[in-house]
Amino acid sequence: MTAPVSRVALPVHTHYGRWEELHPPLMASGEYAVEPLLSGLPWRRWEEVGAEAAARQGVYAPVYSVSFGPRDKVVIAPGDSRSMSLILDRCEGYCQGVDGRSGPNLACQGCGRAVATRVDDCGSWQTVWLEPDAVVRRPSGLPAGPPPGWDDVRRPEHRVPPVELDGSWSRRWEAAVGVALAHLVAATGDRPVALPPGPVTELLGHAAGHYLPAGDGARSVALAGPGLDTPHPRPDVLLVPRHPLTGAPWRPPGDEEAVVPLDSGVWAYLAQPAETSPMPATGLLPEGVLRDDYSPHPWYPLTPHHEAFVATLVRLPDVRTSWLRRSRRPS
Repeated sequence: MTAPVSRVALPVHTHYGRWEELHPPLMASGEYAVEPLLSGLPWRRWEEVGAEAAARQGVYAPVYSVSFGPRDKVVIAPGDSRSMSLILDRCEGYCQGVDGRSGPNLACQGCGRAVATRVDDCGSWQTVWLEPDAVVRRPSGLPAGPPPGWDDVRRPEHRVPPVELDGSWSRRWEAAVGVALAHLVAATGDRPVALPPGPVTELLGHAAGHYLPAGDGARSVALAGPGLDTPHPRPDVLLVPRHPLTGAPWRPPGDEEAVVPLDSGVWAYLAQPAETSPMPATGLLPEGVLRDDYSPHPWYPLTPHHEAFVATLVRLPDVRTSWLRRSRRPS
């Protein structure tokens, strides 16, 4: 059903695109990831489910609807799918593609069974989701390369720039910052934070101020991870990368204190930023000075994807406390 693929961590921006835009494939060719959470049909309204049953599904605060779909769906790039055909009466979509609203819309060409869902509508990353009860993982027989590890996040090519070529903020960054801020709110107890000077404050300061209160008693935050010296004394919260294979957050040896996981590509950029800032500089060039290295800048501060923030927050058990419920402010 697929080309030979190797497993990587599920991208944190998987379910969060930008509305009315066409997005590229979520997964790189030759890679697959697994969604460990319940996802897809059937959906049931929160009022019907109730708080106790929703919590068993991993949702701890009121939402419009709760998924009772399967766990462990496998996502691949559309170009890595093989021997599947569209089920034409399940190809509904909102705008410029299909969104999988009717369930699996790809059938096995051999037996006709519905085995996967193609999604490529506007606002969604292009994906093929394999149904966990309809496919079986089998070795390809080809030699496997080394699995991704912590050394990979330190390589320059692993960095994800925060600005797109058209001068807008990266959609991956917007989603990753929304997810990270939900964890930061939980880790700090909805208290003010003091971000470290440099790229972290420059790029995340506005977003953090949007969701976290101001005032005294700020919790200290610092960037940490492979190849970086952990500050001493240890800050209250460390911003750390997710492992590129398991998705687990990096931790200093023997450390069990609060950490906030970041998309590893976003973390890599913060740890090794580009030579020039993505933020527009103030002032004008001196008269007679010409530049041929100009790159466009966003005209507004980096704003987190609000749906990514809320969807992450409602899956954190701490959201059941009264102080964390206040954090679900509208954007």
